[in-house]
Amino acid sequence: MKIEICIDNIESALIAQKAGADRLELCSSLSVGGLTPSYSLIKSAVNLCHIPCYVMIRPRAGDFLFNAHEIEMMEQDIYVAKELGAQGVVIGVLTPYAEIDVVNCQRLVKAADGIGITFHRAFDLCADPYKGLEQLIELGCERLLSSGQQSNAVEGKTLLAQLVKQAEGRIKIMAGAGVNPDNAKELAEVTKVDELHLSAKTYRSSQMISKNNAVMGSRAEDDSHIWVCDAEQIKKMKQLF
Repeated sequence: MKIEICIDNIESALIAQKAGADRLELCSSLSVGGLTPSYSLIKSAVNLCHIPCYVMIRPRAGDFLFNAHEIEMMEQDIYVAKELGAQGVVIGVLTPYAEIDVVNCQRLVKAADGIGITFHRAFDLCADPYKGLEQLIELGCERLLSSGQQSNAVEGKTLLAQLVKQAEGRIKIMAGAGVNPDNAKELAEVTKVDELHLSAKTYRSSQMISKNNAVMGSRAEDDSHIWVCDAEQIKKMKQLF
């Protein structure tokens, strides 16, 4: 069982690697589901980590209906990820009718030629997941990340199992959303998914000595919390398999 950890800072990348993660998904802004990371995070992770790094290609938060300018941005971000040595990218584009946007996905797949492609949880909004899966296979995607079209993968286990059966090894199915050491073993046994995806998120306190009453965001407590992945969660996941 391969374990992928999504991270949005270099501290987490190094923690995840040391704890035994098999692959990293590099993002920014995990709080909104993950956006395209900075140039410097990609470069640092690729240079410092010996496990595969897949780069999230998502120019903004919100839905997955992207305009022509955004598609061009995504295309350029893929070129940058390749140039920096990333082993793969993570994409997802839908039509207004919640179908896989095959035309624009073909552009992104072409840009990614030579590296791996994961289609992310935009799939969980697809009107017809069975048709969508066949389209992803035809596009040449390496894997699909899905929660089984539910708020978490445990609730979506029935569809995940059906997708694994339909895939017949033509594409890897990776379960994500709410996956943790307490439910991973049963989820894997029930669904037969190929891989598991999680953030294993926790936080550490700021090491700032000086204190100030200024608030940087909408919640004061966020200024003193540094969100990182939890090495113990990852180790427990690896021990399960």
